[in-house]
Amino acid sequence: MVTDDAPRPRIAIAHDYLTQRGGAEKVVLSLSRAFPDAVIHTLLFEPDQTYPEFADKTVVTSPVNRIGFLRKNHRAALPLLPFAASRMVIDADIVLTSTSGWAHGFSTTGTKIVYCYSPARWLYQTDVYLGESPSTLKRFAMSAMGPGLKRWDRRAAYSCDRYLAISNAVRDRIRTTYGLCSTVVSAPVTAPAPVEGAVSPDASLTDAPFFLCISRLLSYKNVDKVIEAFRGSERRLVVVGRGPEKDALQAICPDNVTMLQDLTDAEMAWLYQHCTAVVAASYEDYGLTPLEGGMYGKPCVVLRWGGFLDTVVEGINGDFFDEPEPEQIRDAVDRVVAMDWDTDVIRHHVHKFDESAFISEIRRVIDESTPGPKPAEPGATELRPTDLGPAASAKEMV
Repeated sequence: MVTDDAPRPRIAIAHDYLTQRGGAEKVVLSLSRAFPDAVIHTLLFEPDQTYPEFADKTVVTSPVNRIGFLRKNHRAALPLLPFAASRMVIDADIVLTSTSGWAHGFSTTGTKIVYCYSPARWLYQTDVYLGESPSTLKRFAMSAMGPGLKRWDRRAAYSCDRYLAISNAVRDRIRTTYGLCSTVVSAPVTAPAPVEGAVSPDASLTDAPFFLCISRLLSYKNVDKVIEAFRGSERRLVVVGRGPEKDALQAICPDNVTMLQDLTDAEMAWLYQHCTAVVAASYEDYGLTPLEGGMYGKPCVVLRWGGFLDTVVEGINGDFFDEPEPEQIRDAVDRVVAMDWDTDVIRHHVHKFDESAFISEIRRVIDESTPGPKPAEPGATELRPTDLGPAASAKEMV
């Protein structure tokens, strides 16, 4: 590790865009808490649409951020983002890059460490990302821009020094997409703390138990399938999130489904405290909300796919369904209701994914990536770059 009298590396944080509230933005907040002096560099920043803690941070944006419409509609900026990302220059010894598509293309003067949520889904998982019935315009746009964006994306990936993957599924996807090795570092779980005197965000929720689905409202999140699973049931479902599918989802909601968005931490804490279980049918590369529910001792009902396989153990903190289909989701909900869950066991399982574990692992990665000799631990042999295996530099592999 770096000794106390050694000069500390200048650390910066990079992220695609801060225009929404989601798991990736929570990771950036954790990085910022670990390195409070680090400047955050991002393409777009809309304070009203993301977590309020960012307002107290130093955030540097691209020129594209001057266009108010794009700050509120970042998907519309897609044709401009490769150019904007390529022109972002970060002067720091180490840049911690949080990305699923753009920030890995920022230019850096020092070591670039990428924390990857997935290689760009709209490029390499187009059918899943766009959903079952995408518009002709979306199909045409991806067909026209796809080849050029893939060339840009791969050049950006090969400019990085080290890749970290959020889950085993993403580690495999990084290898398949780029031919690069990566190290799995689980994302931090930071559920909002209970607030004394907090009240329900919706008056109708105080009388009956309910299930909770927290998600961006995108096609591949399969929120529509979760809603259909509760249709005709006496059980209640609360959906929390915003996104382009909002109007379509509201149009199909039965009376026992409530949709909410833009809640405070206190309101989110109330929902976690009072829900029966968390439901997630999305194709998640990691999946934070079932773990956040687990911090309150609540079980989860999740799709047997991707990152959920790393964090959910049947009978310990949740149950699976194999396909995002209403009938399978409904059956899994029935099984969870019938089981006797040990809240202490759930909390103990989730604790291994907390923020302190994440920060410790990130600090270890930085120590390994900081230039200069590092003292060997007692009984350890000197570590050579060729010994790093999955931590090997991406630049060295091209």
